[in-house]
Amino acid sequence: MNDRETMYVIGIDYGTDSCRAVVTNARNGEEIASAVARYPRWAEGRYCDAAKNQFRQHPQDYIDSLLAVMDELAANTGEEVLPFVRGIAIDTTGSTPCLITPDVTPLAMLPEFADDPNAMFMLWKDHTATEEAFEINELAHKWKTDFTMYEGGVYSSEWFWAKLLHVARTAPKVMAAGASVIEHCDWMPALLTGVRSLGDIKRSRCAMGHKAMWHQSFGGYPSDEFLGRLHPELVRIKKTLGSETWTSDNIFGQLSAEWAQRLHLKPGIPVAVGAYDAHMGAVGGGVEPGVFIKVMGTSTCDMIVGPPSKGEEHLVKGICGQVDGSIIPGMLGYEAGQSAFGDVYAWFKNLLMWPIEHALPKEAVSASVREEAERRIMPALEKAASAIEPKASGLLALDWLNGRRTPDANQKLKGAIIGLTLGTTAPMIYRALIEATAFGARAIVERFVEEHIDIQKIRAIGGVARKSPLVMQIVADVLGKPIEIVASDQSVALGAAMFAAVVAGIYASVPEAQAAMRPAIEAVILPQQDHAEVYNQLYQEYKKLGAFIEREFT
Repeated sequence: MNDRETMYVIGIDYGTDSCRAVVTNARNGEEIASAVARYPRWAEGRYCDAAKNQFRQHPQDYIDSLLAVMDELAANTGEEVLPFVRGIAIDTTGSTPCLITPDVTPLAMLPEFADDPNAMFMLWKDHTATEEAFEINELAHKWKTDFTMYEGGVYSSEWFWAKLLHVARTAPKVMAAGASVIEHCDWMPALLTGVRSLGDIKRSRCAMGHKAMWHQSFGGYPSDEFLGRLHPELVRIKKTLGSETWTSDNIFGQLSAEWAQRLHLKPGIPVAVGAYDAHMGAVGGGVEPGVFIKVMGTSTCDMIVGPPSKGEEHLVKGICGQVDGSIIPGMLGYEAGQSAFGDVYAWFKNLLMWPIEHALPKEAVSASVREEAERRIMPALEKAASAIEPKASGLLALDWLNGRRTPDANQKLKGAIIGLTLGTTAPMIYRALIEATAFGARAIVERFVEEHIDIQKIRAIGGVARKSPLVMQIVADVLGKPIEIVASDQSVALGAAMFAAVVAGIYASVPEAQAAMRPAIEAVILPQQDHAEVYNQLYQEYKKLGAFIEREFT
């Protein structure tokens, strides 16, 4: 066996719509092979109701998509790569929890709960628990210890306890059937390593710290008295979680013989403790103190790290938490983000597609014509919107189509567009929506700066960053800062591969793995000064509009 063969690692990235697997040469970060598979049930829209903000995913989707990507990798690489992989790490969306049995089986895998959305993984963007989140905040802010203090001081409906509280109240039979609950990023390593006992689960520091109010100073999770005031079932669940969490440079366990065979890998290789996609993606994008990573996809996650505080920890208000070791072990990881980014553009595309999908007879429009229309809409909008000067349309929009994640989470908020006239065109609206998402990004950057978090560089990864020059130019203009674009379509999976390289013993630490494996910067988007000045004015109007909507309509 030569040296090249011993340096392979795999990063597996579970996003909102699909699973991606990337085989990487740990020596230099070179991508050897990759594969992507959509979640079959999710693609059909099953178990979701956008009108109710309900977005659930069946655990079988995660299994089916994983098998699909690994089969594709095996077919594309033959016997030359996968048998020599030395480690695996997995990231997922979050907070995406699911109730489980005592042997760590998601309830939806049982026949009696196979089609019950409450027994499935509750995707990060599920906002059915908005009222519960407000209740948690109200109680926490008058409690003797504010358990939201390390979560930015505002708990969100996207997060762990709010979702469980909602299920406890609306589906008590399902709640009672669950022996515990597990985040998606913890279930995948448990599944692959054959963990069948609640006590053997190594709970992710990233997941539980940012979304479940775990903190070492609390001795773990919020007190029984606090959780019991919300619902007794939360106290029962808490007792199954233990009090420890693990960073992702730790080994969760060894790949079982069963899953090694199914995934075309060698049994016994180490599987890392899981983490959220944005956090591992930030590592893949080269996060370090002063480097602000924007993970830009259906939503955004904004990540930065800093040294642990000396003495009392400085609390950053209104973000998605600050957790020791959640991104890079040994450093504080800070998270913020927008609940909708690419989803805003997808919503507008779907709006424009409505006549083709629903008004015209199916026999009048072939499937190929529909596909061609869907393929052409966004490039055509991008081209036309690029020709519109800032402020020329007279439009101003808010990006809160899926509520506001940060700063200051409020999932009751809605989007808005003002300035519409009979002369308003689709490209004008599209550009206004892009500008709105850019303004939302600026509000987050400003909050970090106000809280004395040092931002020297802004770097972007993710699908939107590489696919839409117009979006990235407008974001740079609105921020008034250069944005570095990372040269990788799979930065998140690459970040996971870096953790795989650490647990495999190839590197002693995450920064060492980053130094060897990080991708290059393929472009730097510079702000256009004349546009930046106009956007400075429009941003002030955006803040006024936002304040009005929040005051009058929530």
